[in-house]
Amino acid sequence: MDTLIRKLRAFAQERDWDQFHSPKNLAMALSIEAAEIMEIFQWLTQPQSRALDADKLDKLKDEIGDVQIYLTMLADKFAIDPIQAAHAKVEKNRRNYPVAKAKGNALKYKEY
Repeated sequence: MDTLIRKLRAFAQERDWDQFHSPKNLAMALSIEAAEIMEIFQWLTQPQSRALDADKLDKLKDEIGDVQIYLTMLADKFAIDPIQAAHAKVEKNRRNYPVAKAKGNALKYKEY
């Protein structure tokens, strides 16, 4: 993660792009890139969405890369380690979604 952060900082610095990378702009870019992932799956059936052709898979890889880049840049602005944040969130979800209540259903934890 540190290598990626350093690479992204250098990339932006070389281009004088940090001026455009406010948290607001990064959050917006992240949302846009996530929507581009949704676009890949739009109109596919459930089975089709699990068996992407090579072109769609390449596009998905690119868009996942974009999401990771913007997420990493946004986290960096606030000195948040995204891997640590994800681990903490999994633990929070473990408490909110105990197996006995959550197994086999898609209810929000506040609904049971």
